[in-house]
Amino acid sequence: MLRPPAKSGSSAAPHTGVAELDYELAGEMAGALGRAGRRAEVSLARLAACDDVASERERRKELLQEAAEAVHAYFIQRELCGLRRHDDVIRGLAIPRAVLARLGAR
Repeated sequence: MLRPPAKSGSSAAPHTGVAELDYELAGEMAGALGRAGRRAEVSLARLAACDDVASERERRKELLQEAAEAVHAYFIQRELCGLRRHDDVIRGLAIPRAVLARLGAR
C-alpha cells in the first residue's frame, strides 16, 4: 500500500484500513451497548410496574425472566467493551435482587 509522505512535525497517524475498521467496530460496539442498556431499562421498568398480587404472579415471573435476560445481555455487552465492574449500573438501574439472583449474583 502506498501512503503519502507525512508532513514534517505531524503527529497524526496515517489513515489505514485497519484504523478505519477499528473506528467502525468501536462505533458498532457503542451502539450495541446503548441498545442493550435501553432494553434492560425497559424490561426493568415493566417488572417494577407489575404488582405482586396473586392474579399477576405468572405475568411477574415472565417479566422477571425477561429482565434477567436483558440485564445479562447488557452485562455481557459491557464486558465486551472492557467495562468489567457492574456495581454502578446495578445501583443506577436499581436492579432488584430477584433479577440478580437469576444471574447467579449473591
